[in-house]
Amino acid sequence: MRSSGRNSSSGRGNPRGAGNKRDDNQQRSGRPRPEERRHDGGASSGGRRGASDGPQAGGGRGAGARGGAKGGPKSPQSGGKGGPGGRRGGGTPSRSREYETRQEERNRERYANKPRTSTPKTFPGAEQEGERLQKVLARAGYGSRRACEELIDQSRVEVNGSIVVEQGQRVDPEKDEIKVDGLTVATQSYQFFSLNKPAGVISTMEDPEGRQCLGDYVTNRETRLFHVGRLDTETEGVILLTNHGELAHRLTHPRYGVKKTYLAAIQGPVPRDLGKRLKDGIQLEDGYARADHFRIVEQIGKNYLVEVVLHEGRKHIVRRMLSEAGFPVEKLVRTHFGPIGLGDQKSGWLRRMSNTEVGMLMREVDL
Repeated sequence: MRSSGRNSSSGRGNPRGAGNKRDDNQQRSGRPRPEERRHDGGASSGGRRGASDGPQAGGGRGAGARGGAKGGPKSPQSGGKGGPGGRRGGGTPSRSREYETRQEERNRERYANKPRTSTPKTFPGAEQEGERLQKVLARAGYGSRRACEELIDQSRVEVNGSIVVEQGQRVDPEKDEIKVDGLTVATQSYQFFSLNKPAGVISTMEDPEGRQCLGDYVTNRETRLFHVGRLDTETEGVILLTNHGELAHRLTHPRYGVKKTYLAAIQGPVPRDLGKRLKDGIQLEDGYARADHFRIVEQIGKNYLVEVVLHEGRKHIVRRMLSEAGFPVEKLVRTHFGPIGLGDQKSGWLRRMSNTEVGMLMREVDL
């Protein structure tokens, strides 16, 4: 009897009954019990109603709590995920993983036999004619395509007289005139070389008699080259080799007046009026020959080194002019052909001209 009374008073016989003090306190405070709080993630409002509303909620968890608990029934009356008391507020139930898998398989079968259309790898407008400007410049030797794009960004490139202001412009290398820094770009597969011709080499590409000629210095080339103008056999200095026929023709035509510079070793004394006589013209058997410029470069005793500049290209022209004036030439070297100079190029050395040099040559003859 004592033990039963103790059980009834302490509530141990019915720990979750309506007469439990702990439950009564929690109901009066309006807070859910710990076990209800544990399952309150989807139905907080329903759980609270189950704990506080009416006498039916007083004993046990209550219908709202059971509906909100994990694994409980998801009826509209309960506070589960799909019910009106849940977080989704009456939304449709989430689809199962098996349903999503079957849907994906049906879509895959539906589009399995559909022909695929591949997008073009080139940018829009690739069907246009011509080549990208930066590609043409890179092939002409102005650096990588990125470096050529920087030339365009710096407004240093012109096409047909207009400065290029945007990337991706297309050009026709055979028809369009392209310039960099005002100098024409040789866009074709042209080659341009400068040779410091030694004395004793004849100015031909081949010699049937087997003598040393210009062709001996340009073997194993991709294309056939030809020389621009001539130099006497005993004359040394710069001579140009190229496969650009129009440029070679204009460089040697008197109409364009491309100047050549020579250094001549003569014996003195040299009178002061020698330069004036050469500029006024020296009478030769084939007509007058006039120098464009004359100066004394060096004097050691009676040995003089003089510079003669002229635009004519007649045979032995410098030797004949100085000899007619009374000063036979002992040694003759051509140091410049237009803007192309020897510099430190050694005798017998062949070098490829830079794009800037080619551009300056073309500007000389309006190409």
